[in-house]
Amino acid sequence: MTLAPLPASATWRHVDAQDGFETVFFRAAASGYVVDGHTTAIEEGVAWAVHFTIEVDEQWVTRHCLVRSWSELGERELTLTHDAAGRWRIDGVLAPALDGCLDVDLEASACTNMLPVRRTDLPVLGSTEAPAVYVRAPDLAVERLEQTYLRLAHEEELTFAYRAPRFGFEDELVFAADGLVREYPGIAVRVS
Repeated sequence: MTLAPLPASATWRHVDAQDGFETVFFRAAASGYVVDGHTTAIEEGVAWAVHFTIEVDEQWVTRHCLVRSWSELGERELTLTHDAAGRWRIDGVLAPALDGCLDVDLEASACTNMLPVRRTDLPVLGSTEAPAVYVRAPDLAVERLEQTYLRLAHEEELTFAYRAPRFGFEDELVFAADGLVREYPGIAVRVS
């Protein structure tokens, strides 16, 4: 699976679960890529905004993530770091429950689903376990999220059967040729 280069930016509209938008900007860095994103939404009558910066290495493994949120709950900030030995730290404190995770998955972001897709070169009907460091919006609570991606045999589209048992979520995610999610049922639709 050869993916097209990333665009300079991409935008999604949140659907169903919340109402709002996410916009991200991509830039190459000396050791990989940096993803700068902003997302705003209204969910169950509560407005919130989240800004994030995710740094990944050449293999698309998350190395550093800074997340800031604003809502009625106030302002919050969270720093996640992932070292070469596979250990995660939350605001500098070791978090062994996150060992084995390679990605950050932000509840506020459809973009972060690209990380395991860009990292793994799955053949048709190939699957991968992709446990992630899951960050909730807007309170920035962190937990481990077990996820599975199975590449489906659709000729025209890059489609994965996605499972997140923690939320009882199973559906097909459609990705564009650049590896960014295009359709995430009940969550987001890419608009640029």
